[in-house]
Amino acid sequence: MKKLLISMMALLAVISAKADNDYSRYYQNLPVVMPQPTLPSIPDNQINLLDCGGNGNGMSMNTEAFSKAISKLEKMGGGHLNVPAGIYLTGLISLKDNIDLHLEKNAIIVFSENKFDLIKTDKTTGEKEKRASNCITASKRKNISITGAGAIDGNGEWWRAVKRSKVSDVEWKRFLEMGGTINAKGEIWYPFNLKQQPDVTTTMEEEENVRNHMIRFTDCENVLVQGVKLLNSPRFHLIPTRCKNVTIDGITVKCPWNAQNGDAIDISSCKDVLIVNNIIDAGDDGICMKAGAGKGGVEAGPCENINIQDNTVYHAHGGFVIGSEFSGGCKNIVVRNNAFQGTDAGLRFKSAVKRGGKTENIYIDHIYMTDITGDAITFETTYWDNHVGAKAPKKDIQNMEFVPDFQDIHISNVYVRGCKNGIVAHGEEGMVHDIAIKDSNIFYNKKATDIADACKIKLERVQFDTFKK
Repeated sequence: MKKLLISMMALLAVISAKADNDYSRYYQNLPVVMPQPTLPSIPDNQINLLDCGGNGNGMSMNTEAFSKAISKLEKMGGGHLNVPAGIYLTGLISLKDNIDLHLEKNAIIVFSENKFDLIKTDKTTGEKEKRASNCITASKRKNISITGAGAIDGNGEWWRAVKRSKVSDVEWKRFLEMGGTINAKGEIWYPFNLKQQPDVTTTMEEEENVRNHMIRFTDCENVLVQGVKLLNSPRFHLIPTRCKNVTIDGITVKCPWNAQNGDAIDISSCKDVLIVNNIIDAGDDGICMKAGAGKGGVEAGPCENINIQDNTVYHAHGGFVIGSEFSGGCKNIVVRNNAFQGTDAGLRFKSAVKRGGKTENIYIDHIYMTDITGDAITFETTYWDNHVGAKAPKKDIQNMEFVPDFQDIHISNVYVRGCKNGIVAHGEEGMVHDIAIKDSNIFYNKKATDIADACKIKLERVQFDTFKK
């Protein structure tokens, strides 16, 4: 009787969600023409994880239960995998066609702190892969979704290196109590030689390279992520890659502010995407557009037809970001009615030679920023990935392939109360040009603008102010 009641409640939640999935209002009066993403079509079949051996006691492993439930739904042609309230420890989860992973309120999926649970082993050779697989994956699938009011916890502290400069004495002591290894300079803690978990590599640097993402959809079509909380990923939280028709609505992404590479939402070479009503508090980029580096990025194609509205970003290394790698280009992107509160940067455009591409038809309007610790609007063309322990590369002046080309960007009605610098832009001739910023107010603390002569940015009716000297 109890299981029947749970299933009925899950079905009602699904019906209610369908009623709320009218997104047509976000496509009214857009400055560019773009299609509305097609939502996934999920059959009404219902399977409860508990009926497949699931146990939400926080101690039992549920890897096999998830696999069994997904296989059963696949044979039925798809449906909803309902996860009731509880704590479900698990390894890898792989979604199939026409399947919705639905987390009910107080349902928490926690990925194992044992890295071996997330590293696949070749069944023929017995050798393990060099990198952990992403916690939840779908590849070349159609009609997939993750919905509900529950949470997904990546257990990222067991995976991420930590810089001493980014944590308090109390936090640093907590990491030392886990064991781990500190580098020779005493500035970086690595989750290597932990007291409670085995190593999967032979060096701390290799252990860092094992790190995985939480949710990655690759070459998928009709994708919905709605309502859920994504917490504490080992690396990026949500990264659709080369997908078409993606809707991300009303999710919460949260991890420690110092989580290295803790990006919230990274859209990579996707087409027809809607991102609305999300709350982000992340360790790295907030809402980020990527399109690959070099020839691989060109082959993957651009980020195209991306609609981003009504989101709130708290801590992040940029509220809205393009780059660093976008060789495939970014075009037809609308960013409207978003708030950035306490981000390191507000609107951030970053790239470098060998990983740059071209932007087209980028429209950003009605952005509200408070307490920005760095630049409100910034263009940087010599960016390099500052992962833990990385060294800055030597400047490549010989090979000028895949040069950043930030152009055709229209920014208006930006209101900033508190930032270090207002508008900052650096780059060689032709890297930053045909940029318009108008009808905006920026209250800054250090500099109103720092724009290189080679950067062609037109300011119209932009008011700057700061504290009186």
